[in-house]
Amino acid sequence: MTTTTTTKDTAPAVPEREPVLDARGVTMRFGGLTAVRDVNLTVNSGEIVGLIGPNGAGKTTFFNCLTGLYIPTEGEVRYKGNVLPPKSFKVTDAGIARTFQNIRLFSNMTVLENVLVGRHTRMKEGLWSALLRLPGFKKAEAEAETRALELLEFIGLKHKADHLAKNLPYGEQRKLEIARALASDPGLILLDEPTAGMNPQETRAAEELIFAIRDMGVAVLVIEHDMRFIFNLCDRVAVLVQGEKLLEGDSQTVQSDERVIAAYLGEPFEGAPGEEEVAEVEAAEAAAEEAAAEEATDTDADPEPSGADEATDAATDSTETAAEDTPKAPGSGKENDA
Repeated sequence: MTTTTTTKDTAPAVPEREPVLDARGVTMRFGGLTAVRDVNLTVNSGEIVGLIGPNGAGKTTFFNCLTGLYIPTEGEVRYKGNVLPPKSFKVTDAGIARTFQNIRLFSNMTVLENVLVGRHTRMKEGLWSALLRLPGFKKAEAEAETRALELLEFIGLKHKADHLAKNLPYGEQRKLEIARALASDPGLILLDEPTAGMNPQETRAAEELIFAIRDMGVAVLVIEHDMRFIFNLCDRVAVLVQGEKLLEGDSQTVQSDERVIAAYLGEPFEGAPGEEEVAEVEAAEAAAEEAAAEEATDTDADPEPSGADEATDAATDSTETAAEDTPKAPGSGKENDA
């Protein structure tokens, strides 16, 4: 009987992963406040990457820079080698989808209709084709419904396709939001706290769903506060503290780092932001989102991304107001870090 010994030289090669997302030097300022500073992050094909950090670390702000909701003050974001345009709908069209920390479903639409909304970016029929219900539009509409039902089956909600979204349990609403994001056929999906408010059973189901999404060939970048969930899920984890990337590595490396432990335990360290500074950044972000929403609904707006200046001005005004109204914390003299 002959035995064959497999050596490192004869073992099959692992396919090389290619960068899907490449963020370089991303910085986001709101007036005099710096919410994100010089962050680099890469997500490769077939990979699940986690983004963690204490409250006020800049995680969601960084997500907003990646998805076109904010235009970074400095740096650039590339998807599959191409610089992303500074508009959220163009980012979706390029191949990046996202969910939000707070569920943003169309509550009075059915489960199926919510997924069809996400499919809209892949329907290329023109206005007249839609208005006149031409054969090309009808075909595209039927294909969109077929794909939407496939995604509902994938997440286990096909039997509730005709239910109103608002009548779904919380965990199923989270799944539906993910299905709507997948409807745009992304190469990368960004999940902002997908298990927030879930019980352990729902969290486990969400973990299995994300693994299944990865197995579909979609790269995943996820923000999460549940450390057990994130370390079980991710190939790599990046840690943001005060808007800067403190550390990046595998789960074991991150869990054992003393700086990460100190940040999560709330122990003071040099330059740590106070409650006042965190509140200022949150107020600035809220003002920037409101300004961006107003720009999006203004039909007479300039098609160029000129709303960034208005968002910055609004954010600065909001920041100044927050700074005036908030009592100064003892020993807090920083004005540009959170």
